[in-house]
Amino acid sequence: MQTVWLTGAEWLAVLRIGLGLWWLESWRHKDRKGWFERGTGIAWAADIAGGHRWSPVRKGFDAVVAPRPKLMAYVVVYAELALGLGLVVGFLTPVALVGGLLLNLLYLVLMIHDWAEQGQNAMMALISLVALFAMSWQTWSLDHAIGLFR
Repeated sequence: MQTVWLTGAEWLAVLRIGLGLWWLESWRHKDRKGWFERGTGIAWAADIAGGHRWSPVRKGFDAVVAPRPKLMAYVVVYAELALGLGLVVGFLTPVALVGGLLLNLLYLVLMIHDWAEQGQNAMMALISLVALFAMSWQTWSLDHAIGLFR
């Protein structure tokens, strides 16, 4: 498909890179000292999960996240960094897209009552699906340069 400036594949790469930059911005603006030393990020999530209207969310948080808050803080923060870098440079792109989709869906379910958060996570999840099914790693990516995921 040819468009005005770029081909369809190039526009998909722009979409993928933009999503990666969105993840990097999410990582950049986090107060990592607060997340890692004071536990603010997981404490905030625990407060939301504790009052969640869906009991599986509360139970899942209590079973998976609450017993290991420091580890989960590192997982969340560095997952966002890894997703961003992977999507921007196009390395292990399908893995990054699926991982980002799952993380966005987790965020979406946790923040079901917050419309602003829902909008952001829904858009990021939609972009992940489009980029995944359109195989956006075929242009401007390390995956394509080294022959992965053809």
